[in-house]
Amino acid sequence: MVKHSFIPIISEEKKKEENPGSVEFQVVNFTNKIRRLTSHLELHRKDYLSQRGLRKILGKRQRLLSYLSKKNGIRYKKLIKQLGIRESQIR
Repeated sequence: MVKHSFIPIISEEKKKEENPGSVEFQVVNFTNKIRRLTSHLELHRKDYLSQRGLRKILGKRQRLLSYLSKKNGIRYKKLIKQLGIRESQIR
């Protein structure tokens, strides 16, 4: 597992937005954590604490994406497209 494997979009987001409290910034950070945990769980299948942490982060990201889709659908679509994640079926 690579310790500092970041999504290239994060560097673009940091340059563009210096606000770490923005919804987009938080979603990008959660996506990065999700990808790291997923690669960790591929090696350590019985790490149940990491599985729980992954589920919690997935829920947080889902709530933020739901909030963003309700407030500003254009920013939501743009973020989904940039990160390459599926659009939620339940809102």
